Amino acid sequence: MKFCSKHWKSSKQPRKQRKYIYNAPLHVRHKFLSAHLSKELREKYKKRSFTVRKGDEVQVMKGKFKKKTGKIGRVDMKKTKVYIDGITRKKVDGSEIPVSFHPSKLKIINLNLDDKKRLEALTRVLKMEEKHGKTEKTVGTKVLEGVKEKNKMGSKSKTGST
Repeated sequence: MKFCSKHWKSSKQPRKQRKYIYNAPLHVRHKFLSAHLSKELREKYKKRSFTVRKGDEVQVMKGKFKKKTGKIGRVDMKKTKVYIDGITRKKVDGSEIPVSFHPSKLKIINLNLDDKKRLEALTRVLKMEEKHGKTEKTVGTKVLEGVKEKNKMGSKSKTGST
């Protein structure tokens, strides 16, 4: 069976939906790892959700740890789980283990924009709207310029200290 987005919606049966998710290859599972963006990020990037990545700051929306925030320490694509630094559970023997969360139960508060391709993916919608004249011209480029300036400042301080 080929895995693409059209097969995901080919059946309404929960049994077949679960089978698709469990048997999906990693490049397809990557799409299941998305979480909602906060209101500020949603307005800034004109996107409702985005895939989570190590280094993103998130807030837990459901469960025992509701309203707790932290940085993502690890993303497990095989299990479709995210582990947040600082949120742990005590085992019976007293040792602490990290708690796993499904990305749909998280809200991204702050994005890790170290990767250029990730930044491009975020601003892709803005660039398309610019191209077709749906929004003001400089919305996407202002975001890109701000990140470029931030990166330049960071690289200057690194070279100056060595």
